[in-house]
Amino acid sequence: MKKVKVRLRPIVSNINLPTALKAAILPGDSIERLFIATQVGEIIYIGNSSLRTFLDIRPRIIKLGRSGDGYDERGLLGLAFHPGFYYNGLFYLHYSVAGTQGPGALSEPFKPNPCDPKTLNLKWTNRETQYDHIDTVEEWILQSNGQPQKRRTLLNLRRPFSNHNGVNSLNFSPETGKLILTTGDGGSGYDPFHLSQDDMEIAGKIIEIDVARNTFIDNPPAVTRFHELPVPIQETLTVIAKGVRNIPGISYQRFYNQYIKYVGNVGQDLSESIFSFVHYKPIPVTQLVQAYLRNTETNQEGFINFGWRGWEGAFPTSIIKECTENPATDEKTIAYYNEAIKTSSTRLQPLTSYFHKDPRPDKFGGTALTGVQAYMGNGIPNLTGSVVFTDLARKQKSQGPIRGVLASTRIRTDGKLSDYSVIETDYNFGSQSAYYVNLGTNLDQTRIYLGVYGSMKVTDFNQGTVFEIVP
Repeated sequence: MKKVKVRLRPIVSNINLPTALKAAILPGDSIERLFIATQVGEIIYIGNSSLRTFLDIRPRIIKLGRSGDGYDERGLLGLAFHPGFYYNGLFYLHYSVAGTQGPGALSEPFKPNPCDPKTLNLKWTNRETQYDHIDTVEEWILQSNGQPQKRRTLLNLRRPFSNHNGVNSLNFSPETGKLILTTGDGGSGYDPFHLSQDDMEIAGKIIEIDVARNTFIDNPPAVTRFHELPVPIQETLTVIAKGVRNIPGISYQRFYNQYIKYVGNVGQDLSESIFSFVHYKPIPVTQLVQAYLRNTETNQEGFINFGWRGWEGAFPTSIIKECTENPATDEKTIAYYNEAIKTSSTRLQPLTSYFHKDPRPDKFGGTALTGVQAYMGNGIPNLTGSVVFTDLARKQKSQGPIRGVLASTRIRTDGKLSDYSVIETDYNFGSQSAYYVNLGTNLDQTRIYLGVYGSMKVTDFNQGTVFEIVP
């Protein structure tokens, strides 16, 4: 692949950590605006060369940074504008709700231990009391007086841990017109309760929501499993995919009369992976629930499975531990989940992967995949038609300010694993750290935006910048 060099042009500075970058045209307006959702609960946009507040829901957001180190994966995580937003004013939010803090599903940090097989198959019990927080998905409307107002709640999801809630988690499908919700596996590490492969679990899935159906429903119960939802809500939902660990949204790329879907799956210890697919067969939630109640299997031909927790991208998830009783011997046990075998023939192979450790001079060691976007512009010719992705923080051999990474890949015509290229940037961040936290595009995907933050702590305020990636 050709090497690409770009510039980063700052367009907004000194904002809080951006979690979603979305373009929309306001009702009655004629100019496309870039909207920025911040983790603490603000939605701002650029209007007439100034920064304006569209909505501020900070009082609705759970208290962030409670772990003591200021790091948090909760907050305002998703923003999506209805395809008819210009006419109907509808938009959608996904956030962690204030006042829902729980004790968490486990009293201690979790790591599977192959020397203790019980740790490989834990069960999430007492879910109504042993959870971390509740996430909500809501429908809002921009009223004729210019003031946004909440209309209804679509889902309330009880989450076992504070992390892996998804980010940039709401997008509308240009194929189906439905709202797409991407949920992480519930958190901790290694998916301790095996939620991502369980068809009844809402965690670890990509879900379509038909927002035009059963619009009278409001304030659904807080649940963790599909069968706990009232039937009218089940009827609005279909599941596109399972086997998700954590996911920075979904991106669509039009190719003639079809759409290629791109999804990134954040890795555990080894690699970060980007998947692509065109055809898929979603399964209605009512069908999944009926099969569960009858104790029968559903036909999952054409259903997308990313393989987690059995697979981390292209590799079976391995757990290594010293289990020997003789300390004089250098003996290690390597264990694999049963799901590695069960899903080996049905999982989707990644489009490309990159590793947490990679000594090759033209590659990089990554930390966490934070954005995946198709680019269809002509301004950067060597990127036209490619998929741009970003990693939070490049692994460094020496001490110094943290830097994120931009890279790109393309689909191979022979279906094999694609290579990727690092995109070189010229921006001088000086002594400030620069975590690359997400990507966004304008409506026709001819412009691409990068969100950067100067700290890993959500409690460190006003350290964010949004850049446009330009030639």
